[in-house]
Amino acid sequence: LLRKARHTAAAAAEGQPAVTTDAKEGDEVPVPVVVIDNHSEENATVVELEFGDRLGALMDTMAALRSLGLNVVKGRVTTIGNVARNKFTITQEGGKVERAEMIEAIRGTIISNLLKYHPESGSQLAMGLTCDSPPCNPGIPTRLSLTPLPDATGSKLRVEAADRPGLLMEIVDVLGGMSVSVTSAEIDTEGVVAKDVFTVSYHGGPLDEEMTTLTLNALNYTLSRPDIEAEESY
Repeated sequence: LLRKARHTAAAAAEGQPAVTTDAKEGDEVPVPVVVIDNHSEENATVVELEFGDRLGALMDTMAALRSLGLNVVKGRVTTIGNVARNKFTITQEGGKVERAEMIEAIRGTIISNLLKYHPESGSQLAMGLTCDSPPCNPGIPTRLSLTPLPDATGSKLRVEAADRPGLLMEIVDVLGGMSVSVTSAEIDTEGVVAKDVFTVSYHGGPLDEEMTTLTLNALNYTLSRPDIEAEESY
């Protein structure tokens, strides 16, 4: 289901702790980034986590992933400048993690683990924000685009929206309800913003103009629903 290609600089030895720096009062909190990558490895899923120079040991995140019944094949740390990136290669039943429900569980578990060990990250994450009613991320517009692929095998769907728990499942449910198949995707969470790219098809080909309009309207309605509900509550 998912794919994401990223490049890293210097790789640390497997199992070493990440570079850590204690947060000082007044320091700007870096934006956390969680990437789920099903493209780089042929038979495994790669999960990457960035949080400036504040990441702790690999073992905590590895244990959290194993608690989901996943096999952590490899864990390593890379550094680019003062940014440390934890990178894990994981499998489920010997292959890639492909079910959207499990991918959402991985994302949620990693973010929950980040909030546990780095509470200051809560100011930069949708799961860390508290509010009495939605939306918790005002001012983040929903951007959607759906264009045919050059080889006419499908269409490219780009979604940028305020992140919230269960967002991936909502998108997949809308597409499935319209008989639109997801063949691959890039799932990227950058702080309170979700930036997802899906390769989709309709009956084995690209979406025509009418189906494109219907799909974008359905997604826009679903992704904007928290904002609508908040306005109606006043």
